[in-house]
Amino acid sequence: MTANGYSMIAQVRFRELKTRIAFALFIAGTACFLSKSSWPAAWFGAVLVGQFIDWLVCRPIRRNPEINPTQAYRVAMCATTALNVVIFSGIAAYLWMTGGEAGRLFAMIQVAGGLLHVSLHMYHMRALLLSAVIPHSLYFLGLPIMGAIVGHQPQNVLIAIGGVLYMNHLIVAVRQSSMTTRAMQAANDEARAERRKAEIASAAKSDFLAVISHEIRTPMNAVISAANLLRRTRLDREQREHVSMLLDAGDVLVGLLNDVLDFSKIEAGKMQLEAADIDLREKIGSLIRLWEPKASANSVRLKVMVSDRTPARIRTDPLRLQQMLFNLLSNAVKFTEHGTITLSVDWQAGPGRLVVSVADTGCGIPADRLANIFNSFEQVDAGTTRKYGGTGLGLAISRRLAELMGGQLTAESVEDKGSTFTLTLPVEVVEAAIPEPKRRAVTSGSLAGKIILAADDHAVNRRILALLLEPHGCNLVLVENGAEAVEAAAGQRFDAILMDMQMPVMDGLEASAQIRLSDLNRSTPLIALTANAMDVHRAVWDATGVYAFLTKPIDPVLLAQTLAEACASVEDEAPEHNAA
Repeated sequence: MTANGYSMIAQVRFRELKTRIAFALFIAGTACFLSKSSWPAAWFGAVLVGQFIDWLVCRPIRRNPEINPTQAYRVAMCATTALNVVIFSGIAAYLWMTGGEAGRLFAMIQVAGGLLHVSLHMYHMRALLLSAVIPHSLYFLGLPIMGAIVGHQPQNVLIAIGGVLYMNHLIVAVRQSSMTTRAMQAANDEARAERRKAEIASAAKSDFLAVISHEIRTPMNAVISAANLLRRTRLDREQREHVSMLLDAGDVLVGLLNDVLDFSKIEAGKMQLEAADIDLREKIGSLIRLWEPKASANSVRLKVMVSDRTPARIRTDPLRLQQMLFNLLSNAVKFTEHGTITLSVDWQAGPGRLVVSVADTGCGIPADRLANIFNSFEQVDAGTTRKYGGTGLGLAISRRLAELMGGQLTAESVEDKGSTFTLTLPVEVVEAAIPEPKRRAVTSGSLAGKIILAADDHAVNRRILALLLEPHGCNLVLVENGAEAVEAAAGQRFDAILMDMQMPVMDGLEASAQIRLSDLNRSTPLIALTANAMDVHRAVWDATGVYAFLTKPIDPVLLAQTLAEACASVEDEAPEHNAA
């Protein structure tokens, strides 16, 4: 016997209290009709008294389910249960003696129902079960036997035999129910254990991906940045070609890493969508400018067709829209060796849906493989990977993103003739934007004379920052960890601060928080420059109020532009403060 078992029965009895009283009222009315007597009304009053006693006895454990009932309390619950059964089924004896044939039939059905009820509700608590079943059984078997003896009606013995058979069937049914319940509980316990294991494994996978992402991005930053720096030097045609191969391979590696991270976020249900207003034609134009040279290199024409009814500005997740269109154009360029790639944009005004299709005249997809191209890590066949490369994640991620955004991505293809991928997305139409105040033009040349603090624990990364930024004319103060960054910020005013995340002695987040408390650099723009590129890392940096979040490998143009804008933002605010 367990405290939880008694508590559960107390809760169930409380929930069924109104139902039991309603049944008692119905039985009392039926008994009055069959016996033409007022005794059933007295019986109903006894039922109410018994239910009130049951309510009082069960109240303590119902209010505090965690208490461990004493032996005396358990005896009290068993006695109360037996008392209520004696009272409740007492009407059966009255009807057996005064209700005629209909009364005897009603009495047996009423007691049989009571036996079924207590057996199903109390089978897991043996003491309470016996307290309820024994009185019911005495009525169920005793009434026909007593009728056979006292009333000289030996045929009533057959009713008692039928009652015994009923009780045997009931015992089998209760045992089966008990076994089924235990099996379900075991299955639920196993499912919960497996779920906990899966959650632990998912967390471990996320941690592993975060670590691997950081560890891969750090050396990739050195490789790609070194290639960018090398391209700035005097190179002959062959050397420049080698550097281009390095950079192209680096871009592929970054793309693969981003795909794996995005896929893991989607699988874990942690992909976060954002909404912003974008100029649709400008967004498409930037993608075309990116892919047109690559298509032209393959003697493939890249066309754009935008219908007149397509809105100029829409509200959606710009990063994810760009990612999906990037993947579709990437596939089209990769698998088209001649002919045309057409990007078409249309608008369905009724449902408010943007329809973008990318059609190519490439190799196409066999009909029996078309259904599999959106599966994770799958391509048309093994030869596809060897010939064209890729992980097979691009289309899988794009379809998942489309579904997360409430849309869909479909494909049609004819082998050796080409394929058409159609993206349909629900988006909001945005009215013409209010012109923003003109801002002073900012270029990377604006960095001349600026003093910038950069914290990074890797010597190679510090060297790369120096080589990338010093040609712009800025003065760099390089430190190895967050503690040194705090010390430097306490003694000198900087125009901007570049902060890594994972560093010994003191990490970048703690260092940033302490710098914000200082007087000299309280309002200095702080830019996160880290190999920790997951959304959770971006979120914690955003919470510190960073000006921008940049990831490694470093994009030298973006780094210089961001620094220049950060420094200019401080200069723009200075007159306002002076005026105040």
